[in-house]
Amino acid sequence: MSGLSVIFAPLLPWAVIAAGAGLAALLLALALWRGLRGWALRALAALALLGALAQPSLQREERTPLSDIVLLLDDRTASQTLSDRAAQTDAAVARLAAEVQALPNTELRRITVPDGAKNAGTQIGVALAEALAAEPRARVAGAIVVTDGQAHDAELAPALPAPLQLVLTGHAKDWDRRLLIETAPAFGIIGEETRIRLKVLDEGAVPKAAGTEADLTIAIDGGEARSYRVEVGQDLELPLTLDHGGQNVVQFTLAPAPGELTARNNAAVVQINGVRDRLRVLLVSGQPHAGERTWRNLLKSDAGVDLVHFTILRPPEKQDGVPVSELSLIAFPTQELFIDKIDEFDLIIFDRYGERGILPPAYFANIRDYVERGGAVLISAGPEFATVESLWQTPLGEIMPARPTGRVLSEAYLPRPTELGLRHPVTAGLEGAPPPEGEPGPKHWGRWLLQIELTDATGEVVMKGAEDKPLLVLSHAGKGRVALLASDHPWLWDRGFEGGGPQLELLRRIAHWEMKEPELEEEALIAEVEPGSLSLTVTRRTMKEAPGPVTVMLPDGSTQDLALTEAGPGRFSARWQAPGPGLYRLKQGDLERVVALGPASPREFEGTIASAGPLGAAVQASGGGVSRLEDGIPAVRTVREGRPSAGRGWIGITPRGAAAVADIRVSPVLPAWAWLALAALLSVAAWLSEGRGRRRG
Repeated sequence: MSGLSVIFAPLLPWAVIAAGAGLAALLLALALWRGLRGWALRALAALALLGALAQPSLQREERTPLSDIVLLLDDRTASQTLSDRAAQTDAAVARLAAEVQALPNTELRRITVPDGAKNAGTQIGVALAEALAAEPRARVAGAIVVTDGQAHDAELAPALPAPLQLVLTGHAKDWDRRLLIETAPAFGIIGEETRIRLKVLDEGAVPKAAGTEADLTIAIDGGEARSYRVEVGQDLELPLTLDHGGQNVVQFTLAPAPGELTARNNAAVVQINGVRDRLRVLLVSGQPHAGERTWRNLLKSDAGVDLVHFTILRPPEKQDGVPVSELSLIAFPTQELFIDKIDEFDLIIFDRYGERGILPPAYFANIRDYVERGGAVLISAGPEFATVESLWQTPLGEIMPARPTGRVLSEAYLPRPTELGLRHPVTAGLEGAPPPEGEPGPKHWGRWLLQIELTDATGEVVMKGAEDKPLLVLSHAGKGRVALLASDHPWLWDRGFEGGGPQLELLRRIAHWEMKEPELEEEALIAEVEPGSLSLTVTRRTMKEAPGPVTVMLPDGSTQDLALTEAGPGRFSARWQAPGPGLYRLKQGDLERVVALGPASPREFEGTIASAGPLGAAVQASGGGVSRLEDGIPAVRTVREGRPSAGRGWIGITPRGAAAVADIRVSPVLPAWAWLALAALLSVAAWLSEGRGRRRG
């Protein structure tokens, strides 16, 4: 196969040659007007000169015909396993591949489309773009896609130089019911009602027997399920109340309907973090002192804390003769705070408070009961704690984790975490902490100067001070908690005395542990999911030496034991790869944790009805068509470009006639000297012709 063409290699820019041609035309017009006999010869001479400048050549190409390429995409995603779609796909791909390979001068490229990574769904657009980029566009005669049409990246489908033929699996009678979560909060306030908006959708050829209502159940953390009867196709708002902080796993399950395509999209999982709304703290300072501002600044700096602070400036025994009407102080609202509204507080802090007759014993008994019901008390002790005014002498002493001896240790000492404190989340990992024994490091904490001696500790001693006596003791009392700090000198760290220390972090941890923040629980089972994967990291935080294995209950009800290895003081962990998506329950002793891995309803099952809708625009733009396999496997034909490429029972590809150039030969029409000689001969002939005309005249 060869081709012949004329090419030019001008000696001057085409604009200059065009100007010369225009000047020659003007001169020829003048010669015609004057009636000169040699105008034709002069015109030929001008053309010869222009030809010399343009340098025309003959180009001869030897071409080798190239075969056409047809792309055949085979959708093997999860939605293609529904019903008999896999068998439909197998038969169609085998038949279409055989017919394409039987066409003359045609090659087949097979591309299998698997499930997209990280729940991306069916990536037909990307697969088409990558396949097209790997082939010369001039040779692509068409693309055939065998799929259910549910492409999740249809907008990425490339513009094809040939028809895109869509061959759909599935059946016209298919229908499906699915659950759609429209809006769900990322956070919910503990104890308050939050709402989740959802909808139950019917898609496809829905039979009348399916009805217009469906049964929906809701379970939090795998607990007892609540059932609802809901309308299909209606926007629904369901109430939900969280009862604990941290992550809450909410599972929605829709009862399967007879005859629906799949039940894989009848479930959904929402993870909501439970948070407290404005933690309320009551701070009672027995008298003004240097550390009072430390507590106030700590609590006021926390945007999630509502602080009520009272300082006892005028004890009852003070007799100075000042009339009450002239005092600017308000009376301490003891009954309102400690009787009427005590349960509204999450934490009560007694800062250097001594029993001086302001609160009667019945009030302290009510505070004790408040703790046992689930409240929290923190005592920051000063010298008064070692006297007869000590809170130990009140009914609060029944729940205190240690007893004062009456001795005040007025000496410089270095606060240290105990061996137990290295494991407890309140004191574990504090920056710059000295070791429980031995010499501290070069950047240790500053010393404190006063401590109340404690004995008979019944709680967990997490810090020690002077003479290795308990400094910080934490304990559980009934459903509540009590913390006892045997010194009022944390403010020295705040002032930077001897380098200071982590005063803000320590006091914050104590307060938040008292208010049962999940991240500070000493006994906790934590599950962290790596985004986009089925990998799970399980962490067990405990005060025990070696906890046993964690039992993992799989979605199918089977169990596995997961052994833990020590990852640090009081922390044991393990990494586990789940076999598949679903809801997993972790249990060890009294601790349970429910975690959702992967989507409860993968993206592949969001839309399951076979449809040409997602890829319709790409098919129309390419001039292709849509065929349904339930009507039979279409035959493959070749059609000319611009003609219809699909019809009843057939689909078409357009041969491209592409060729590769094997050889190119270029020969000038005339050499440059020949053009000049021709122009000179024609000019002389024109001059002689005009001379004879003048002699005759």
